[in-house]
Amino acid sequence: MLNKPVLVESLIVFIIVLCVHTVVWDRYSWCAVALAVQAFYVQFRWDRLLQLGGAVFQFRTAANSGLLPASMVIPLLGIVMKERCKSAGIVYFERFGIVVASTGMLVALFLSVIAVGITKPVPTNTCILTGIAGSIIIYTMKHSLTVSEVIEVLEVLLIFVYLSMILLYLLPRCFTPGEALLVLGGISFVLNQLIKRSLNVVESRGDPIDFFLLVAVVGVVLLGIFFSVLFIFMDSGTWISSMFFHMMTAVLGLGVIMPWLYRLIQRNPLFWLLQFLFQTQTRVYLLVYWTMLAASACGVVFYQNAKRSSESKKHQASTITRKYFHFIVVATYVPGLIYDRQLLYVAAVLCLAVFIFLEYIRYFRIKPFGQTLRHLLSLFLDERDSGPLILTHVYLLLGVSLPVWLFPRPCAPKGILSGAGALVPYSGVLAVGVGDTMASVFGSTMGEIKWPGTKKTFEGTMTAIFAQIIAVALILIFDSSVNLNSSYAWILGSVSLVSLLEAYTTQIDNLLLPLYLQIMLMA
Repeated sequence: MLNKPVLVESLIVFIIVLCVHTVVWDRYSWCAVALAVQAFYVQFRWDRLLQLGGAVFQFRTAANSGLLPASMVIPLLGIVMKERCKSAGIVYFERFGIVVASTGMLVALFLSVIAVGITKPVPTNTCILTGIAGSIIIYTMKHSLTVSEVIEVLEVLLIFVYLSMILLYLLPRCFTPGEALLVLGGISFVLNQLIKRSLNVVESRGDPIDFFLLVAVVGVVLLGIFFSVLFIFMDSGTWISSMFFHMMTAVLGLGVIMPWLYRLIQRNPLFWLLQFLFQTQTRVYLLVYWTMLAASACGVVFYQNAKRSSESKKHQASTITRKYFHFIVVATYVPGLIYDRQLLYVAAVLCLAVFIFLEYIRYFRIKPFGQTLRHLLSLFLDERDSGPLILTHVYLLLGVSLPVWLFPRPCAPKGILSGAGALVPYSGVLAVGVGDTMASVFGSTMGEIKWPGTKKTFEGTMTAIFAQIIAVALILIFDSSVNLNSSYAWILGSVSLVSLLEAYTTQIDNLLLPLYLQIMLMA
């Protein structure tokens, strides 16, 4: 049987799905409900496979499969995006939301079929449920998508299959099946969008900062795959390999990524970036302020490592110490959201590229900084960093950045959504920067009443909800663009459900919670 935390986590996800579809009920709602029911049953099969070691790849062992919560994220995002853009009368992005929802459902269904297919003996009831859900989804897609949209969905599925085989082999124990679905599904969609827009440059419409995100994500992923394959055949820790790494990074960056970006934005990327960053005095002030915060974050890392050297080699950073970085993230993102969201968008993309590049240097032990980074970052490891990569800081950045990147600007008059949707860009700050931080700090220091079957405490969850409500009040005071239009009950319910999900999920909460809060606020 499924254990109690998994059952409660599943119940919370079902409640979120039903809440969204009480507001948005159409033909896709039946698909989402059918997908949720079959994902619940298949999740049980995945958990059995992980326990018995029968999965094809090596997944993260300190958590359940997380298939249900992960399976619903992309479809629900597509559905709420479709409704928002439909109400705004933007047909192109309404169709785009339908494609996103269909793609998410098909990718999640594919992962379910894989689990059922490798389970022995074959689970008859689960097969029947998967078949019913698949039939409903395919029937709806047949009557909703054009031929070109069907091809696009299948392209993303094909990219997802190949990326899964490559990255799950190269990165064992870095993901649960649910996390792999979210991360690899997102990368597959980004790669397909970049290919599609590159082939239709004349017809492409969009802001250059959107192209900047697509090229940056695909560029760092391809860079990682290239060096992972290369260093199978040579020792990455030598000076010759390190020089080759830096040389090839420059060649790929200047010879492939920069021309690719130039083709999309029709101007020199470096000149465009410099002009964009220093366009106004406000941006200069924000950049100086963010530089000071980055220096303070580095100071925390160096101080904690000096403390470890003086006390004990086995010293590990406490939960409260790790949450310092959450406070720094909040201090970074809130001014950006209030004063210049486009600058925050681009800065977050640059920061993501730097984080992943530094992780490559650490992982491959590239001289002269690889071994130093390994020593410095080992202090902040937790049970979720069981694979060869350290991803928690990348997930933290993604958690607060995804609501900014996924905010449907063309479907929002003057860049602002009405009602609870006005808080969508703040989803990451609220869920991770405020809620998760307060839950961890107060739960670990003053919590006594534990939620059944978990280490999380009732006091921590209640503090997280209360802190997020206070944060919403402060946002209303300082950000004049936010107008909630009496959506307070929905906001309270959304924050409460996501905080309960934080208490019971074993997945990467930095990635999962902001997306669910964004879905609830956009609905």
